Amino acid sequence: MVPELTRETYNRAMTKPSSSKKSPPKKPASSRRKPRKSPKAKSGLRRFLPSWSLIFKLGVTGLVVLAAWMIYLDGIITQTFDGKKWAIPAKVYARPIELYDGLTLRADTLQSQLKRQGYQPVQRISRPGTFSRVGNSFEVYVRGFVFPDGPRDAHKIRLAFSGNKISSLISLDDESSGQNISVLRLEPQQMGGIYPASNEDRVLVRLAEVPSAISQGLVTVEDRDFYEHWGISLKGIARAMVANVKAGGVVQGGSTLTQQLVKNFYLSNKRTLGRKVEEALMSLLLEAHYSKEQILETYMNEVYLGQQGRRSVHGFALASQFYFARPLSELDLSRQALLVAIVKGPSYYNPRRYPVRAKERRDLVLDMFAEHGIATVAQVEQAKKRSLGVVPSEKLHANAFPAYIDLVKRQLRQDYRNSDLTSEGLRIFTNMDPIIQQQAQDSVEKLGNMLDNKEGKLEAAMVVTSSRTGEVQAIVGGRDAGFAGFNRALDARRPIGSLIKPAVYLAALSDPSRYTLATRISDAPITVTEKNGREWSPKNYDKKSHGDVPLYLALAKSYNQSTARLGMDVGLPAVVKTLKTMGMSRSIQPYPSLLLGSLDLSPVEVAAMYQTLASGGDRLPLRSIDAVLNAYNKPLSQYSLSVEKALPKAQVELIDFALQRTMREGTGRGAYRVLRQSVRVAGKTGTTGDLRDSWFSGYSGDTLAVVWMGRDDNGPTRYTGSSGALRVWSDFMNKRPLQSLTPPLSEDVGFYNIDRQSGLLGGEGCQDDVSLPFIKGSQPRSSAPCAVNSPVKGAVDWFKSLWH
Repeated sequence: MVPELTRETYNRAMTKPSSSKKSPPKKPASSRRKPRKSPKAKSGLRRFLPSWSLIFKLGVTGLVVLAAWMIYLDGIITQTFDGKKWAIPAKVYARPIELYDGLTLRADTLQSQLKRQGYQPVQRISRPGTFSRVGNSFEVYVRGFVFPDGPRDAHKIRLAFSGNKISSLISLDDESSGQNISVLRLEPQQMGGIYPASNEDRVLVRLAEVPSAISQGLVTVEDRDFYEHWGISLKGIARAMVANVKAGGVVQGGSTLTQQLVKNFYLSNKRTLGRKVEEALMSLLLEAHYSKEQILETYMNEVYLGQQGRRSVHGFALASQFYFARPLSELDLSRQALLVAIVKGPSYYNPRRYPVRAKERRDLVLDMFAEHGIATVAQVEQAKKRSLGVVPSEKLHANAFPAYIDLVKRQLRQDYRNSDLTSEGLRIFTNMDPIIQQQAQDSVEKLGNMLDNKEGKLEAAMVVTSSRTGEVQAIVGGRDAGFAGFNRALDARRPIGSLIKPAVYLAALSDPSRYTLATRISDAPITVTEKNGREWSPKNYDKKSHGDVPLYLALAKSYNQSTARLGMDVGLPAVVKTLKTMGMSRSIQPYPSLLLGSLDLSPVEVAAMYQTLASGGDRLPLRSIDAVLNAYNKPLSQYSLSVEKALPKAQVELIDFALQRTMREGTGRGAYRVLRQSVRVAGKTGTTGDLRDSWFSGYSGDTLAVVWMGRDDNGPTRYTGSSGALRVWSDFMNKRPLQSLTPPLSEDVGFYNIDRQSGLLGGEGCQDDVSLPFIKGSQPRSSAPCAVNSPVKGAVDWFKSLWH
């Protein structure tokens, strides 16, 4: 039987030596052939090694993905750089200060305003934004500015004061030196801005407008190879690594200015490998598309340089205003170096919080300026001796006048979308007079501190307008005028009390056949039964009744009982109609208590109502805005004067006269403890129940001001209109060069002497008479018992003594 052939017997048979032949000698190991790997072993190894075909496919796929990624990134870069890079807030400006020969203005007031606008006091003026003062003589190097009516170049002037008036204005420019100037217009003070949701703010500047020490210094300090690399600097990375190793920590970064711009402009702050790769790719693309000058200019407008509350400060131009309250072009070498120094870390090198640290960094930057020829050693040493020159933060406000800007926003939103206001870089020129605004704020603060009481903090608000044009010159929203909180001037609706009474008397005087200023009305107690059955029984403030009194005196003394009688006799509908005619837009309920001011209004609404009286019967919408320009200084809107005749001039002249008597012998007479006696003003006090609200509204020939005082919790104040708001008003008006009110000039009005006791024509023999204006034909026809001669005798002489 043949044995079974197996793998084992087969191998033994093949390796067993033959008995008849000798085995050949073995070959050296080096000449032996390596045994072939079995096919099975080879295929097992290939499972772990990619084929060249696969590698090629993966490579192509990667390149396609990379190309797509770069196309995507390229689109982002070009879209942003070729389009609008930033949401630029609207800039809001005050009315420019105009100076002319004969203007009533104190020299100290002008100096204060120049400082508020960032003008620097010097011994000799040599550049725009500087002034010198010797006694009452000023030399000012006025900055250039693009006004709504066109650009004005910087120019030098000399002005002198005589007392509280400007006595001369002379040009110091080479081409017109020594010539008199009719009107000098300072560039307007910037009040603030209207910011986007990001609260980013910046002032755009061209690279050519940046001082060379800043642009050259920035490149030297932050990216020495900027003009050599293509967005990424291997040399810079190596230099930073060496510096960090030597210092034992991170003291220097390797990012180029281009990379910093990409990071700030496009990317988040996450430190991941993917973000770094993306940053590098975008830097290369940015350099491929745009010039070094374009990249540097964009960087200088984008770089973050500080924080003011929620408002972030970007770019060198705005940082110059933020830290030094002056334009970039007016910075000396030490301040230029400080801005470059802050780039490394705006929080760490904050010169207001860490002045020692910031100065060390600034001096290091100055040394680099000298080392690289940006400035001479002598210039650098001189700059090191200077202080940081940073203005105190309390003198800076992102919106220095928030209450006024609040009104501007509300009026603008009638014509513009909010996105336009916060992103299109509009230039908004307002009617705010910065000197009047400051005077109003000072009076509110001064008298508020004086009148404060223990019951609770007394608050206040003020609105100031031009009597003749309705331009809003100042708004104070509270005692902390710089606080952008609750705006009491616009939003605090409180009962106006006796401020409503002129409307009641106007309604009566509209019918001269029944009522004149001489008409005697009863001030006896009155009870009115309302529709709901309740009884209304108003009382006078002094709790007394005064019998029959002339109509003008009832208004001047603000008697409640006689006013209620008059109003009910005239009719509530007639009073409501008069309020509407005066400019009241709010819905009014004709309740009897309306006659004594149970109507809630804000100070700005009261100003709109009294504006019609101050303007002589013309209804003038209150205007806070003068003009709006786009970012390229092209006019978009102009808010011109709009006049509508509302009330007959003769009728308004009568009520104007009565309100002047209020100031001489009525509830407003306390004003003349402060005002000069020769100025003629008109006004009305207002007091509400339990002394919760103190009001005063009054005007001169050129200025209307409304003041409210009260508590936010509606608690009692202890002050009437006379003892509270009137004192704030008087303090403010005393600071103004007021124009007196003129006497009634209408052809339809004549003056007659009237006996106070009877209300009939007076004359010689009457010991208690008064000259009153009448719409012609409405004067009394009979003489008083005391009159023995002509009824008009003495009226002209009395008139002259009153008005002249």
